[in-house]
Amino acid sequence: MDAHIAFPLLVALIGVALLFDFLNGLHDAANSIATIVSTRVLKPQFAVAWAAFFNFIAFLFFGLHVAETVGKGIVEANVIDAQVIFGALMGAISWNVITWVLGIPSSSSHALIGGLLGAGTAKAGLSAVVWSGVFKTSAAIVMSPAIGLFLALMLVLLISWLFVRFTPQRADQWFRKLQLVSASLYSLGHGGNDAQKTMGIIAVLLYSQGILQGGFHVPLWVVLSCQAAMALGTMMGGWKIVHTMGSKITRLTPAQGFCAETGGAITLFMATHLGVPVSTTHTITGAIVGVGASRRLSAVRWNVASNIIVAWVVTLPAAAAIGAGFYALAGLF
Repeated sequence: MDAHIAFPLLVALIGVALLFDFLNGLHDAANSIATIVSTRVLKPQFAVAWAAFFNFIAFLFFGLHVAETVGKGIVEANVIDAQVIFGALMGAISWNVITWVLGIPSSSSHALIGGLLGAGTAKAGLSAVVWSGVFKTSAAIVMSPAIGLFLALMLVLLISWLFVRFTPQRADQWFRKLQLVSASLYSLGHGGNDAQKTMGIIAVLLYSQGILQGGFHVPLWVVLSCQAAMALGTMMGGWKIVHTMGSKITRLTPAQGFCAETGGAITLFMATHLGVPVSTTHTITGAIVGVGASRRLSAVRWNVASNIIVAWVVTLPAAAAIGAGFYALAGLF
């Protein structure tokens, strides 16, 4: 591929980026709705519609700091061209499809970061890498689930104290309603952090083609397109992963579901504000483990949780290898 590409090919690449965003919503729908489905607060079809709505409106609540990090904070912006973007997107999409088919809740975010690193280094070597951004993202792999776990655990303890005089049935009624709020907050956080990663990819593609006027920024049409693609993906759902997240790791009550979603949402809000591209999958998994462990450590199915952790570790290098392969493949045409 040349540095500047034909307009139809540019449109096709933007379409591939939006396909990734759609698959991200499909793959990560479980993060937003697993707990409200597993606690039977909403039927699956209503739960995905609820999550998709809040996915879409997330741009009204957050700045575009994550998009800027992905666009110019992982690989040097002047290295990125259409061929690098193609490799990055295909690496991420391929890994997403593999883990989706297997029902493994891996990170769409880190698949994209891995794909971008693989394609970027295939073009220009390690000198292309913006190490500060990579270290920040890598630290978040550990920190986001740990913070989600800690906040969810603290919320369980706080709620146990506040609702100590409530009967289980009355508390259950309260938290069935409150879970609608916590699920909407988590969906906002998901839409705010995850959709921005694709915004950054499209924006840096436009920048590489000399289309953006006035320096690197994210046009409004890119913002709306990415939010809509993610919302549509969420509407389609990902039921294998819903089952893993909602019931295989630990059994949840409505109160515990509220604590997991709220702890995860707070973590995502902080990360999005700081411009850190975190994994919504990692975050909600950590929060679910936290509420499960609050009962007793044996309440968590650690074999399932450990399989998920293995997927986290493998995602970056696997997507990077696939991304580098597609970059090389694109160079043949």
